[in-house]
Amino acid sequence: MNKKELAAKLAKKAGLSQVKAMECVNAIFDANPGNGIVAMELDAGHKVVIPGFGTFSAKKRAARTGTNPASGSRITIAAKSYVRFKPGKTLRERIEA
Repeated sequence: MNKKELAAKLAKKAGLSQVKAMECVNAIFDANPGNGIVAMELDAGHKVVIPGFGTFSAKKRAARTGTNPASGSRITIAAKSYVRFKPGKTLRERIEA
């Protein structure tokens, strides 16, 4: 499912127009700077918890030393931040069933 299909299903389920549904989806999930509720909360260092569905959080990975698989030489892998999603119990149990 892509964003357009999600908006179409939201419009049908909630009785919204396609345009309003797309605005809602964009307001929540847009990843462009300054937009998207989830992304802005992660930028601020907060978790986004949706009970039963899951938790979005930003994690930091420290710099580390790795091996270049082509040459076998040691390389330094820079520190970075990444997004983590941990499914909630209800979602996990539904998918595992």
